[in-house]
Amino acid sequence: MPQLEFHDWAPQLIWLAISFVTLYLIMARVAIPRIGTVIEERRDRIATDLDQAEQLKKDTEEAIAAYEQALAEARAKAHAIAQETRDKLSAEVEAERTEVEAKIADKTAEAEARIQASKSAALAHVNEVAADTAEAIVKELVGGRVTKAELKAAVSAATN
Repeated sequence: MPQLEFHDWAPQLIWLAISFVTLYLIMARVAIPRIGTVIEERRDRIATDLDQAEQLKKDTEEAIAAYEQALAEARAKAHAIAQETRDKLSAEVEAERTEVEAKIADKTAEAEARIQASKSAALAHVNEVAADTAEAIVKELVGGRVTKAELKAAVSAATN
């Protein structure tokens, strides 16, 4: 093996040093700056991505807050509409109830007036019927005739 021959060691060490220095210079001047650039780009990209993620998170939180606020406003509006509808319906029902009660009161008054008129008419005819009945009874019991004036006077005296 040529590496183990001692008289070839000096040129091998020189070539080793030249190769090492050349590779070191190539690495130091070309490869390492490119690797550093790639690492910086990645670091910048990661930082940008984290900033975008943070911004998107804030946007999402703002959207959620806006959604919740809109939802709360919609619920409040729905509650207000429902309350307004309930109040309106209550007012309509109350007005209708008042109208029906007024109609019932009118009909009741009319019925009471008719009843009173019928009662007055019936009471007016009671004396007449009583006089006719008394005349028939007197005819049957006594067999005589009584005048209408005497019958009316007797019925009036009996009813008062």
